[in-house]
Amino acid sequence: MKRVMTGALIVGVLGFGGVGGASAAASSQEPAPRQDCRTYSSVTECGQPRLTEKQRACVTTAVQQGMTERRATVECRTFA
Repeated sequence: MKRVMTGALIVGVLGFGGVGGASAAASSQEPAPRQDCRTYSSVTECGQPRLTEKQRACVTTAVQQGMTERRATVECRTFA
């Protein structure tokens, strides 16, 4: 008998609070701004990272050797 009452209570709470809560949350949420993120060598960077002089020189060299600037920025920031 206890199981039946507990199950009915759970269904009643979820049915009542779940519907109203979900619709209220959906209407008040705004879409999140899309971030400029990239992942190379298992490292993720978002936005435009600040680089030291040594890291900027690394990026310049890597780009001259054919690497994309976005990838060079992540890798040089991580490994240089």
